Amino acid sequence: MGQDYYGILSIIRNAKDADIKKAYRKLALKYHPDKNSDPCAEEKFLQIAEAYDVLSDLRKKATYDKFGEEGLKGGIPPEFGETGAWTTGYTFHGNANKIFRDFFGGDNPFADFFDVKGEVNLGFGGLRGRGVKKQDPAIERDLYLSLEDLYHGCMKKIKISRRVINEDGHTSSIKDKILTIHVKQGWQPGTKITFPNEGDQGPNNIPADIIFIVKEKAHQWFCREGNDLIFCASISLAKALTGHTVEIETLDGRFLSIPINDIVHPKYSKVVPGEGMPFSKDPLQKGNLVIQFNIQFPKKLTPPKKKLINQALHV
Repeated sequence: MGQDYYGILSIIRNAKDADIKKAYRKLALKYHPDKNSDPCAEEKFLQIAEAYDVLSDLRKKATYDKFGEEGLKGGIPPEFGETGAWTTGYTFHGNANKIFRDFFGGDNPFADFFDVKGEVNLGFGGLRGRGVKKQDPAIERDLYLSLEDLYHGCMKKIKISRRVINEDGHTSSIKDKILTIHVKQGWQPGTKITFPNEGDQGPNNIPADIIFIVKEKAHQWFCREGNDLIFCASISLAKALTGHTVEIETLDGRFLSIPINDIVHPKYSKVVPGEGMPFSKDPLQKGNLVIQFNIQFPKKLTPPKKKLINQALHV
């Protein structure tokens, strides 16, 4: 007669999945060799792990229920292969600690279940109600936004994948979730948006906060300094000396015609009030538009042109 996996876990043959997990949880904690000094504890711990490995898997369990341990480990005839059960023999890998780690989570989950006095502590109140959860370190991610996004404000939806505890309270799975960020007008680079406790869930931890940090995408025409927008206009030396008009399309799609009547020297800039970025605390207020100039000097001048320029500028 083969092993009685149901008997090892002290459950009935029609036990539900939640009952199987509950039984394994209780017995694995009881017979773990690190906390049970009985010489037979290690062998018992191994039997419990093998029983759980079989009964928690629907295909293995189906084979065992119909053909017993002999059919499970020796394989079943081909004519039964359409039952959904295995047609090749099952061999337990013998790593009871792996079963334990996979069930409870973590590289060393056992350390979290026992305090320094050896009392069981399950982290969520514990069997004695004394457990203290620790929160995982915050997860930081960059959130790249265009100047248009930050000028107008917008809504961003970001999909994350995280580990969540299943309804049985013991196992976990990976699920997707959509986080919605309402971007406010005028947010500065470095602004942090925190979603509390949206990290991986576990039986013995408080999920980490997820923090998005605003980063600005490079813009084709503008760069930002605080709430001011900087625009660089390339002009000829003739325009720098005689005046001209700068045409600029704003972030909200308007066209500005800015007359430049001053002589433009290399350090000159033109400030247009109220045409910069909105203030995050008061979007009705805006910074300035600062026009800087890149003067294109001629590479060559003929003698007659030099003479004309010299006459025109002679004082």
